[in-house]
Amino acid sequence: MPENMNEVVIEAEQAAVLEEMAKAGVLYGRKKSKTNPKMAKYIHTVRNGVAIFDLTETLEAIDTTAVFLKEIAQKGGKLLLVGAQSAAKDVIKRLADKFGFPYVTERWLGGTLTNFKTLSKRIDYYLKLKTDRATGKLEKYTKKERLGFDREIERMEKFFGGLEKLDKLPEVLLVVDTVFHDAAVREANRLKIPVIGIMNSDSNPDSIQYPIPANTGARPSVIWVLEKLEKAIEEGKTLAATVPKPEILNPKS
Repeated sequence: MPENMNEVVIEAEQAAVLEEMAKAGVLYGRKKSKTNPKMAKYIHTVRNGVAIFDLTETLEAIDTTAVFLKEIAQKGGKLLLVGAQSAAKDVIKRLADKFGFPYVTERWLGGTLTNFKTLSKRIDYYLKLKTDRATGKLEKYTKKERLGFDREIERMEKFFGGLEKLDKLPEVLLVVDTVFHDAAVREANRLKIPVIGIMNSDSNPDSIQYPIPANTGARPSVIWVLEKLEKAIEEGKTLAATVPKPEILNPKS
């Protein structure tokens, strides 16, 4: 096939992907009044007072992030997935469950990363309570005391249920909406843990090592982006099963 024909095919394929992104609503940012000036490079235009992302920039950002994620997955790295908004909750949980990653889909607990030793003790206590209940060790207590344990387990489940697999600090933090989860981003930055951030137009990209500009308020948009990252993780894990693990890459500064 002539070289120019190859270019035509590539352009057609990219056009199809961009159309798919537009249909998922990936291109819609916040109102112009809420848009962070530092996001200007990712904005194509403003339509009806709403920032419109340049989808070629978003696609390039996804490709860059996918390369990084693929290598992290190949070396067996652990991601902590964070998304407590209604548009992201179930998508984040599904992705985490698929790969056995820890996740947060409720309120971020201050010190989850920066005070990890204390958090680990709370998680251990929560797991012990669950185990003791399952094995009948709580039966020696009164009915009132057992009800108290049940309420405690239920309360802790809400905050620690997704963190059971967080037995060490993660190699990467993946966040849906970095403004909504600014506390998580700050903790990761303090510990120099690379952050993959799916960011709306009101975000500050300076604190994000792998920024992905996209609509974080629409579920189809969040699903579209995360499915691309999911594919990169799958490819990395497949490689891990067939070839030696690569050395850890230095995170992008």
